[in-house]
Amino acid sequence: MKKYLPEGKIFNSNENRYYLQNERTIAEAMAHEIILEGHAVLCDSEHNLIVEFPFGKGIIPRTEGAIGIKEGMTKDIALLSRVNKTVCFKVLNIETGVNGTVCTLSRRLAQEECLENYVSRLSSGDVIPAKVTHLEPFGCFVDIGCGLPSLIPIDAISVSRISHPNDRFFNGQDIYAVVKTNEGDRVCLSHKELLGTWEENAALFSAGETVGGIVRSVESYGIFIELTPNLAGLAEPRENVFVGQAASVYIKALIPEKMKVKLIIVDVFENSVFPSKINYFINSGKIDKWVYSTNQCEKNIISEF
Repeated sequence: MKKYLPEGKIFNSNENRYYLQNERTIAEAMAHEIILEGHAVLCDSEHNLIVEFPFGKGIIPRTEGAIGIKEGMTKDIALLSRVNKTVCFKVLNIETGVNGTVCTLSRRLAQEECLENYVSRLSSGDVIPAKVTHLEPFGCFVDIGCGLPSLIPIDAISVSRISHPNDRFFNGQDIYAVVKTNEGDRVCLSHKELLGTWEENAALFSAGETVGGIVRSVESYGIFIELTPNLAGLAEPRENVFVGQAASVYIKALIPEKMKVKLIIVDVFENSVFPSKINYFINSGKIDKWVYSTNQCEKNIISEF
């Protein structure tokens, strides 16, 4: 199955550069119905997107801007938000006149091809590339191909709980996700299953080490500190510790049979670190079943696809 990548991923490819050279090469792309990418520099008063080319310009008419615009199922903000970003398209027409070359383009047709040949064929457990487009308190919206959106709910982002998706992601970030369900035109994703089991994450640390972490929860009985997105430990209560702060912690013990990490806080301070690079244990293929729990632990944390 051919993968259709999120917008922006083919912009600098040799193939895309070739077809955007001049009128002759973009005519080749039109003849073969090839999906290209360009830089949208403007959305005019009628909500047509203007795309900049080395030899002229392209126009994506409003109704060709995205699936559902013509029917009123997609709001025009989907067009306005593409300004100064990369957009995918197919070429519909090329006209050369006294004012230069103007190409009529369709982002909608590129999305329809992606939906038919790729997105509709995804099944539960498929691991796919995605690109973060915007963050809401309830989850992270991503582009899964040609600008087609999907959602990762906040509780599916990681095992370690976060207060907002911007604790983990930033707009424009390239990530991976796993398909939970696919209803044809609506794909629901998860993310935590790609970040490793308890044992895999715990293997990155040893008792006696002092490491960095993020305060994720402050309770009366202790303070939960995230060591990795899928591993948190508990430290004893301490005053003037707040959610979101960075911490240096001493690892007192790792207990696989209880899936617990005992910590001692060395220091806490304001967290000025940009969301760190995500280390994936899985970034391709297909998952049928994911078991986070250790074999020794009575508690079972399982995802089935």
